[in-house]
Amino acid sequence: MSDAQRSLPPLLKLSYAVGHVLNDLCASMWFTYLLVFYHSVLGFQNTYAGVLLLVGQIADGICTPLIGYESDRTPGCGNYGKRKTWHLVGTLSVLVSFAFIFNQCLGCGPQTPQWASLTFFLPFIIVFQFGWAATQISHLSLIPELVSCEHAKVELTAYRYAFTVIANITVYAVAYLLFHVQAGEDEDALGPVDIPVFRNLALIVLGIGALFSLFFHLGIKEKSSGAAGKAEGEEGRKRVEEEEEEEEEEEEEGERRPLLPAPPSFLLQWKCWLQQPSFYQVALLYMSTRLIVNLSQTYISMYLINTLGLPKKFIATIPLVMFLSGFLSSFIMKPVSKLIGKSLTYFLGLLLIMAFSYWVLLEGQMGQQVYGAAVLLGAGSATILVISLSMTAELIGGQTQSGAFVYGAMSFTDKVANGIAVMIIQALHPCQTVICCPDCVWFYHNVMVIVTGGVAVVAALALCSILIWPIRIRPRESLHLTDGVQ
Repeated sequence: MSDAQRSLPPLLKLSYAVGHVLNDLCASMWFTYLLVFYHSVLGFQNTYAGVLLLVGQIADGICTPLIGYESDRTPGCGNYGKRKTWHLVGTLSVLVSFAFIFNQCLGCGPQTPQWASLTFFLPFIIVFQFGWAATQISHLSLIPELVSCEHAKVELTAYRYAFTVIANITVYAVAYLLFHVQAGEDEDALGPVDIPVFRNLALIVLGIGALFSLFFHLGIKEKSSGAAGKAEGEEGRKRVEEEEEEEEEEEEEGERRPLLPAPPSFLLQWKCWLQQPSFYQVALLYMSTRLIVNLSQTYISMYLINTLGLPKKFIATIPLVMFLSGFLSSFIMKPVSKLIGKSLTYFLGLLLIMAFSYWVLLEGQMGQQVYGAAVLLGAGSATILVISLSMTAELIGGQTQSGAFVYGAMSFTDKVANGIAVMIIQALHPCQTVICCPDCVWFYHNVMVIVTGGVAVVAALALCSILIWPIRIRPRESLHLTDGVQ
């Protein structure tokens, strides 16, 4: 089978790749600016700001596996397709809730207690996280349904991440422009005067994301569940034939595939994934990857402002450098992974993360060197994120009927772990006021070292387990799994 036959047409690749842009734009603001906005701009205490992020992560973590389960079992709306239906529901939920998160509490004044303001924001955060989870899971679940070749899955994931990086670059570029044109008395410190900046940034993000979501829905055609059910047996046989042919070609090239696809008669339901050791291996790797990427993104702004003492425009320029380097590295992901394998490619990304951690550890005041460190962090984060997603797609293989549950479970581990980690970090903060004390300098310095270097060690251990016990579905544990599967 030729590469052209295994891959999607360019327009369909583009249509798929832009389907997560709205989520990526909002996630960029959520992780990079949520703590900064509520603590430094609105004046929330560290614990209150942490509670908002924790509630959001827990809501996302709970919604994700439930949505994954429902997405697998329920039909779509008419002939629209079940994945696209959930994607549309998620998109609308994000559009109606996100603007309220980065704005002042409606009806609140200087004398309003912080707990009252907290109560105002919580419903919008929960709705936003539900919508974000619905969009993410439905979008990821389309990968193994659109392509079956492993290298094509890596390619599609890389294109998806390329637009993730573009979305992040857009957020930071617009944020820099808004900070640059802001007419404020203090050009360096964040405060209530910056509320319009974040509000306008949120509105711009929603406008751009809505356009890309429309392009996705117009460009991607998904089979309805009824049509898919009738063709399921034929498609399963065809997929197995394709993968067998692909395996024969790879054997001729001296290459062995680590994934052994289950026969079409063994269709894994959600409970049966919990009996697969590879499920937990990939979950640990994915959780560690997301902890590195999300926590470093969350605390980089606090590190720049409080530890390095840089002007507020740097909370836009440094993340911009990070994602530019990630964008460039995403283009070489497919050839590198094809040459040395996904596991070694992931390890190279971990080496870049560890190099960043060691640099931050040695340099208490980095100054302009922070640009070089940002390049290492951005390239390393892009590499490990793309490969961890492709390993998840590899785990699912031909089991597309329960693919959304797998993605949901992976996301559940990452969201809950991120929320708990942020809450612990916020609870350990040395001061409870908006104005940071001298201890904050070393506090955020240590946070950046631990959430990158420390978690990278855990990710390396998870990778070692996959090298020793490769990702595969064990058929002997699948014999009792499908009752009533046609």
